Amino acid sequence: MKNSFVFLLIVMAQSLLQVESNCQTGEWISHGGDLKNRRFAEDEHLISVWSAPHLSEKWSFDAGADISATPAIYDCVVYFPSWNGLVFAVTIHGELLWSTNLTEITGVATLSRTIPAVTEELLLYGLLGPARGVALHRKNGRMVWMSEDLDETPLARITMSGTAYDGAFYVGMSSLQELVKAACCTFQGSFQKLDLKTGKRIWRTYMAPENSGLAFIGTGNLYQIPSDVQDCLNRNANSSDCYPRGVCDDAVVAVNMPDGEIRWCNRLGGNDVWRLACDTNPPPANCPPEPGPDYDLGESPMLLTIPSRFSKNKFQDIVVTGQKSGIVWAHDRDDGSLAWETTAGPGGFVGGAIWGAATDNHRVYTNIANSGSATFQLVPSGGSTTAGGWVAMDAATGRIEWSTANPHSARAYGPVTVANGVVFCGSFDKDGHVLALDAESGPILWERTTGSTVYGGLSVGHGCCFVGTGYSWDPLGDALGGTPGSELYAFCV
Repeated sequence: MKNSFVFLLIVMAQSLLQVESNCQTGEWISHGGDLKNRRFAEDEHLISVWSAPHLSEKWSFDAGADISATPAIYDCVVYFPSWNGLVFAVTIHGELLWSTNLTEITGVATLSRTIPAVTEELLLYGLLGPARGVALHRKNGRMVWMSEDLDETPLARITMSGTAYDGAFYVGMSSLQELVKAACCTFQGSFQKLDLKTGKRIWRTYMAPENSGLAFIGTGNLYQIPSDVQDCLNRNANSSDCYPRGVCDDAVVAVNMPDGEIRWCNRLGGNDVWRLACDTNPPPANCPPEPGPDYDLGESPMLLTIPSRFSKNKFQDIVVTGQKSGIVWAHDRDDGSLAWETTAGPGGFVGGAIWGAATDNHRVYTNIANSGSATFQLVPSGGSTTAGGWVAMDAATGRIEWSTANPHSARAYGPVTVANGVVFCGSFDKDGHVLALDAESGPILWERTTGSTVYGGLSVGHGCCFVGTGYSWDPLGDALGGTPGSELYAFCV
């Protein structure tokens, strides 16, 4: 009897250790999943090309409003915001641990649309306005600190999901000034470093001059340009020579982490001066004579390593990002030189490549939203579609290996995710399909409806994929025809 009791204790202890060990894996700590921003669930082994067809709904959680951010996963807990201003902590089994109202704890009417950057103690959010960073205690949702206004101009906001690293929180600023007819424009895009313990700003680096360790980021369009630059553009076909040093619009930028100094900046958009307000009739007086296409770098850069093209048995560190033009770019991390570029599909006002690519170090995967319903040639099959779709490229060369059309005749705005040979993606159709594709060749392994538009991406861990639904509260989502939703789903094998 005594031996049986001892054996039972040993079995129970092993089971507890197994649970604890499992909670130390399956983490998804930022928009890109890890510090390399790869959207790659590298520790996932339960989901595979063989098990993915058997994914089924394990649970759903009603957040009360749209969920458009990729959920974070840490210590067997899923963290995510909703468009009603609440942020949630729910176990991987669907049990609510806590929820926090950002308006109540900050004292300002606000919300966050971003996945939190997760550390052992903190959840770090950017506010949609005013442009502030907020740190919550990970285990109870209480506010630890709120930064000062990180940009003082009207309509400044934080759309970017930041990154926590080595005692600091890195985050970029954006603005809605391009939407208004008022005199344009006082906003300057910037990338900032905050102290992780206090939220105090350590440095701020602007992506354009005033109108008078490396971190890698992508930027968007300009709102306006000085008259001397416009005169130069009128005289010269090569617009790149007209821009002064320090203008990093539609660019991949490498920034020194200690001091914020720009190491290199590669502009990829040509002359892209654009404001939505200029599409109105009559337009404001200060609109550019030839508006650009608004080809932002809509995907955060990913860090990966490929075989060197120049030296056998050597490797090259590159940074890869997709653009709303539909082009995917790979640059050398050290000097910014171009490693490869690939036109994955048609560009558009809302993409093109948008919100997030993925890589498993063998291939780079991206969505093509095809917001303009252009003819999207599917390489190498030879077919075509006017819907959105998904594309896989060889990580070393950029060569397209497969393209898969969205079978539901809809855009494909959400970022993609890869896990153990399976690519996960979402469709913008009103029924909200989520899909799993074979990462090697692109066929659909599994799909499921969620009942409302899927705009955000899926995170993967513990044999499950987690995804939020709905995109209607944001005026852009409403304009694009997004349907309201409020559910976080867990689909598991």
